[in-house]
Amino acid sequence: MTVKIRLSRGGTKKRPYYYIVVATASAPRDGRYIEQIGTFNPMLPKDHADRLKLDLDRAKHWLSVGAQPTDRVARFLDQNSLMKRTPRNNPQKALPGKKRQEREAEAAAKAAKAAAETPAE
Repeated sequence: MTVKIRLSRGGTKKRPYYYIVVATASAPRDGRYIEQIGTFNPMLPKDHADRLKLDLDRAKHWLSVGAQPTDRVARFLDQNSLMKRTPRNNPQKALPGKKRQEREAEAAAKAAKAAAETPAE
């Protein structure tokens, strides 16, 4: 049974509020969970004290027994020095796809050929 530390959404429409819960991986996002260990309110300013509340002792316990945090929860744990999260960077994501690169290369070749054929005056 895989156990995850993840966010469970609460609140109303357009006003999200998240509970930080420990749940089995097969449980639905907002469904049954084992334990609630904190809350996260993204509507509050980043420097507000009530934006993130986390029971650090329980988080340490669940990490020690093998619970895997999701990426967002891992950020919270990294802020509180409970675990180390390496920042991700994918510079390849911004590049266009292979077919578009081929089309652009063909268009550039045609433009260069046309420029070479026209005599410079």
